[in-house]
Amino acid sequence: MDVAFNQNEDINKLQLADLKKRLLHTYKGGGVERIKKHHLAGKLTARERIDYLLDSKSQSIEIGALAGNNMYAEQGGCPSAGVVVKIGYIKGKQCIVVANDATVKAGAWFPITGKKNLRAQEIAIENRLPIIYLVDSAGVFLPMQDEIFPDKENFGRIFRNNAVMSSMGITQIAAVMGSCVAGGAYLPIMSDESIIVEKTGSIFLAGSYLVKAAIGETIDNETLGGALSQTEVSGVIDYKAKDDKEALDKIKTIVDKIGGFDKANFSRIKSKLPSVKESDILGILPSNRNQPYDMRDIIKRLVDGSEIEEYKKNYGKTLICGYARIDGWAVGIVANQRKVVKNAKGEMQFGGVIYSDSADKAARFIANCNQKKVPLVFLQDVTGFMVGSKSEHGGIIKDGAKMVSAVSNSVVPKFTVIIGNSYGAGNYAMCGKAYDPRLIVAWPSAQLAVMGGSQAAKVLLQIEVASLKKQGKTITKEKETELLNKIESKYKEQSSPYYAAARLWTDAVINPLDTRQWISMGIEAANNAPIEKKFNLGVFQV
Repeated sequence: MDVAFNQNEDINKLQLADLKKRLLHTYKGGGVERIKKHHLAGKLTARERIDYLLDSKSQSIEIGALAGNNMYAEQGGCPSAGVVVKIGYIKGKQCIVVANDATVKAGAWFPITGKKNLRAQEIAIENRLPIIYLVDSAGVFLPMQDEIFPDKENFGRIFRNNAVMSSMGITQIAAVMGSCVAGGAYLPIMSDESIIVEKTGSIFLAGSYLVKAAIGETIDNETLGGALSQTEVSGVIDYKAKDDKEALDKIKTIVDKIGGFDKANFSRIKSKLPSVKESDILGILPSNRNQPYDMRDIIKRLVDGSEIEEYKKNYGKTLICGYARIDGWAVGIVANQRKVVKNAKGEMQFGGVIYSDSADKAARFIANCNQKKVPLVFLQDVTGFMVGSKSEHGGIIKDGAKMVSAVSNSVVPKFTVIIGNSYGAGNYAMCGKAYDPRLIVAWPSAQLAVMGGSQAAKVLLQIEVASLKKQGKTITKEKETELLNKIESKYKEQSSPYYAAARLWTDAVINPLDTRQWISMGIEAANNAPIEKKFNLGVFQV
């Protein structure tokens, strides 16, 4: 091993330690004292409920674990957006579970909470996954009601999705394990089957205080909408459970009876581990985001047997396209090559930049994957499309549009892993969040922004200096440096993978060594949903 490898490995291990520290803090939810209170009330926490519900020793992945982190500081924070979402297995059947974390503001809904719930439903709809709701929420966080209540992608969209999923035949099961009030009361009732826990669960459109204020009736919450009232009097809820575990056991028995459905039938054979050491990724991936490396060395550590069948290997060399398998599943890989390469004319091409020939190759390869029904995996480390007169005259916009069109109209499931840079239109062409990847994750080494930090800071500095000069202010060299440092610091924070994960621009920040698991479970989920559309590129300039 060389010195650079060891240095890279040390830096990447430190980044993984930082990721672990952030996650451990997030897993505490509202904090140790609130968890104690929760237990004293006879309740399991959201994470304990999910752990009990999922099959023992089975694999699972968590969606949006870092959502909401370092947001809403004035309101006391909202770790993990106040809701835990996992894809896992119940009685051997892959499901998605959504559990309110009542240790965070009594499970109240912040704007990011709504966004995360909608993401969970989107995953269920795209993949035809059964979805389980473990409800324990005080409802909308009233001080921010204007940001969660009225818009298309706000709170009400959840109930619209309940209805849509029901019409699609997607199983929805809800357990009322705490408070379930106001508009939120519709979620369990719009599910296929519902359960309520005695003494701790309650469900009503308006609680006792609001009932008293609205119509003058005096009544307690248990009589108004407790387990007895809603199972034996109103018939609103289907099953009653004595405690959390009995409610979760009931969910297991219901899921166990769900029948099979038509599948997409993606190709899968027996899985093989990579033939080279996977953990070497940490030494190969440079700590300096501008430093080149060979993306093939990363790919070999992600795919079965370290085998990839490259498409047009010697054409469009700044993109690697090829067929491989991950955990037995056939995949088409589109990856940015970070090495400096030569084209057929002997001209040097910058790694991480998409040139016309690369975009042309990728568009054709994506079409082939759709023709063969092969899921696509995008490995992003891209600084953007090539600029300059030569590229413009060569039709870079046309070829870039061709690639974007192929990504946009692709009907096979797409999965995106942001390894390093994810800048500008390169993010779009390589299947960024706006292009509907079934799952999108980032490594701790990732950076997401409209352009690189140093370039952006210099552009922003020019704008800031020009503005100050217009105001008649004198800008010294020291002041200019101070401004530059301030801009760079802010830009660095906003391009961090954790900033993106907090806002659900990605589904997770993951350990690179977990990438195979995420892609495999993602394709397994996608395999539940038959492909109903035909691939059509539409109209573009060829």
